[in-house]
Amino acid sequence: MKKIFALLFLLTSLNCYAQQADKFNLGFENQVEGNVLSTGWFKWGEYALSTDSSAYAGKKAGKITANEAGSPFGSIVYKIPANYKGNTIKLEAYMKIKDVDNGFAGLMMRIDGDGGMLALENMQSQSISGTKDWQKYSINLRYPEQAENMFLGGILVGSGEAWFDDFVVTIDGQDIQTLPEVKREVSKASLDKEFDDGSGIELTNLSPKEIQDLELLGRVWGFLKYHHPEIAKGSYNWDYELFRILPKYMAAAGAEERDRLMIDWIGDLGEIEECSSCKASDQNVFIKPDFNWIEGQDEALRNKLMTIYNDRSQGDHYYIKMAKGVGNPEFKNENSYPSMSYPDAGFRLLSLFRYWNMINYFFPYKYMMDKDWNVTLSEYIPVFLGAKNELEYEMAALSIIGDIQDTHANLWRGADKIDEWKGVNYPPVHVRFIENKLVVTDYYREDLKEKAGLEIGDVITKINGKSIDELVKEKSGYYPASNVPTQLRDISEDILRSNSTQLEINYISASKPEQAKTLELYPQDSLGVYRWYRPSDSRSFKMLDNNIGYVTLQTIKSEDIPKIKEEFKQTKGIIIDIRNYPSTFVTYLLGTYFISSDGPFVKFSFGNNDNPGEFNLSNEAILPSEGNTYQGKLVVLVNELSQSQAEYTAMAFRAGDNTTIVGSTTAGADGNVSTILLPGGLQTMISGIGIYYPNGDETQRVGIVPDIVVKPTIEGIRENRDELLEKAIEIISNN
Repeated sequence: MKKIFALLFLLTSLNCYAQQADKFNLGFENQVEGNVLSTGWFKWGEYALSTDSSAYAGKKAGKITANEAGSPFGSIVYKIPANYKGNTIKLEAYMKIKDVDNGFAGLMMRIDGDGGMLALENMQSQSISGTKDWQKYSINLRYPEQAENMFLGGILVGSGEAWFDDFVVTIDGQDIQTLPEVKREVSKASLDKEFDDGSGIELTNLSPKEIQDLELLGRVWGFLKYHHPEIAKGSYNWDYELFRILPKYMAAAGAEERDRLMIDWIGDLGEIEECSSCKASDQNVFIKPDFNWIEGQDEALRNKLMTIYNDRSQGDHYYIKMAKGVGNPEFKNENSYPSMSYPDAGFRLLSLFRYWNMINYFFPYKYMMDKDWNVTLSEYIPVFLGAKNELEYEMAALSIIGDIQDTHANLWRGADKIDEWKGVNYPPVHVRFIENKLVVTDYYREDLKEKAGLEIGDVITKINGKSIDELVKEKSGYYPASNVPTQLRDISEDILRSNSTQLEINYISASKPEQAKTLELYPQDSLGVYRWYRPSDSRSFKMLDNNIGYVTLQTIKSEDIPKIKEEFKQTKGIIIDIRNYPSTFVTYLLGTYFISSDGPFVKFSFGNNDNPGEFNLSNEAILPSEGNTYQGKLVVLVNELSQSQAEYTAMAFRAGDNTTIVGSTTAGADGNVSTILLPGGLQTMISGIGIYYPNGDETQRVGIVPDIVVKPTIEGIRENRDELLEKAIEIISNN
């Protein structure tokens, strides 16, 4: 009896310990009677949320049910303070779905800090839809050093129902339930709140001389930000120091007084110690910092700035670090001031100075721009300061972002007014530029086909009386892209949008003269609008006629790869379709199958926060052979929809023994992305590392150059043919 009692006591104690160990209610079991949601969970979006008895484990699960009001999404969310340190955060959970259509379901994880969103993953690229029983899913994000809060949960877009259960969060492999919290150090910079409600700066009717002076201030401000040791320690809120110096600087009587003011400003930042490890770039670096502008200053200011350079900060920096294991820049402690939808003149100038200097010191492809970045700062000072409203400010930001010619760069968050400007209503048809003409390629809803009055392959020639060429010319400045095909790809998404419910269009059908018609437009959420290609959850591989295997990376899963290798090992050839964004990173999982010996396929360039503006090339990355090499032909399909990871994957396949790349110019944006936050709640990105072939040839802007160029034709679209796939089959079939 004593033994039984002791065992019961032990089990009870262990159970209590386990309950106490769960700091966060990630399994939905803890719920206050009368509450709709389990404790700690809350709602984003408009869909109905509930705690449901249809659980994977235990008695309860979280559930999202789409409503019928046309709302865009629903999410069940749990917030965890980011009081931890680490490099990678992983979210795992079980999910089941029912009748999910016109959207997707997935796990969601968002990390916020510095006044804005730092990272987001929601499984949209996996296009999970339909009806599926409980399955385990996982997503990963880098864990930003400046993280303040983590939001995790499940998301449903479109129609249907989704259940979620047993969430587990790990940081560098350790369960957050038992991971000790880390007390955050408070920097002096974070305690400076003087200008939280506005800068108080007014700058109007600037003369050319005043613009020139502001350009110099922007350069000096950015140079000090990334070089001065006291700023690197977080001793100063460098945004607000700009507002403190500006009034005195603009009031300076002449160049001599202006220079003296800056020299004193630098001196007031504090004494700096001699840096024995600070060296100028040697002759072997890939790109050296450009300090020609310093050489052009008067002696006193030039010497002061070069003293800072020679004894610059080394190691940890309050505003910048290079991502561990990757090397792309992580811009830290940058406040996006999201409450200022239309920032005042001082904050608009700060936005320009911040962005220009980030690109100047840390964008690996600055040398590839068509425009000289050195002239851009003075060009945009009157544009940013002259922005009279929120829309003009967003357009000013989007315009300079476009100048870096990087498809990764756009306004990914905060562009509310630009989105309104593009139009809230959408056409019932999907269009693409084919043979440099705007062509109907799909219907968003089959039941609107007759009402739309357009056939697949119809060519739209005018919209509201303007030719397509005119419209492209008007809009191209607001569609950042690495190259023209990718810019046209993005323009085609929006060219038929409007705030009206109708457009007057002219179009040409097969064998018919040009006609005019009224095209009805609809709210986005009533159509199932997709961006580049229709979402799919179909099997990623299949056997074609003539013993040819076909693989699409749009829906590929890591567990598919052993099956592909087994089922296709005796085929005549394999076609891999990367006219999409890969749902799984397969560079090494699948790329190694096509090479008979280890070989290089890529090398990288990295910035250097110890010497901002310097970039170094890595050694070649090796693709190892797995020893059981595929013996048939490999044909890889690419086009302007192939971007970033898709391009990187194509580079690995190109290293294969018998590979042919077929298609057209890809997006020309490769390399891990870095997030940039700007005042007004704006968020953009850049390609943060350089990606090169082993021989040094660039992929940025150039894209993956096909071995055989094949583009869709209008005739092929009308005949519902996939001309790239046909060419791939022909290559494999012909010995």
